[in-house]
Order: sequence, then C-alpha cells, then structure tokens
Amino acid sequence: MAAAATLYVCLTCKGQGEADPDAPRPGARLFADLQAGHVASDLAATFIVKGVECLSACQTGCSVALSAPGKWTYVYGRLDPAQHVDAILSGAALYAQSPDGIVPWRSRPEIFRKQSIARIPPQETADE
Repeated sequence: MAAAATLYVCLTCKGQGEADPDAPRPGARLFADLQAGHVASDLAATFIVKGVECLSACQTGCSVALSAPGKWTYVYGRLDPAQHVDAILSGAALYAQSPDGIVPWRSRPEIFRKQSIARIPPQETADE
C-alpha cells in the first residue's frame, strides 16, 4: 500500500540564534530524528518523511509541511528537534488518516494547533 501523505522537513532551517555556521542545521537534525522515529514506529505505511532544501519559512525556525493528493496542505514552524519529534509524528499520522487533511482541532497535537504557518487548499482537477 502506498503512503497516504508526505511529511516534508526543511533541511536548511536554522534555529533561533544559531551562531556556529559549521554546526549541523537544526532542520537537518529534525529530519534525522523524525526519520529515526518514523522507522522505529509502525507509521511507515501511513506517510513518508522526506527532506527538502527549503520551505521558505526561514523566520520561523524549523519547519515542516504535510501534503497529500486531494487534501489540504499544512506548513508548521517554530519546531524544536529536541522537543517536538513525537508530536510531529503523531500529527502526521492523524493527517494521513483524515479524508481531506483536516484533523479536528482538539485532536491535533498542541504544536499543530498553535504553530501553523499556512493552510493551502487541495489542487483542483480540470473537471472540478
């Protein structure tokens, strides 16, 4: 069965106040931690985790996007690799299981309720 959704993780995101230009980017750390958590869980069939070069959410620290065909797309920011990995994975699973990408507000992890940057409607097909 193909995964129902993709969790895109910005690899180039910097943390707030990152000073060392040679240190691994927080976005790359977030991606590695999300990938490890995803592999260690039973979520592989519901969504995939993919690193991308930039989500153009540079002022919001680490960011991710959730997308799937026919579903709303969400972009989330101000994410911390040390604190939010489990919540991101949980939120991505809920998103993947939803029919339209809209997870009821109270069911979402707190970071997905408070740290949404954008919600983008599904792309319409030619016959809509």
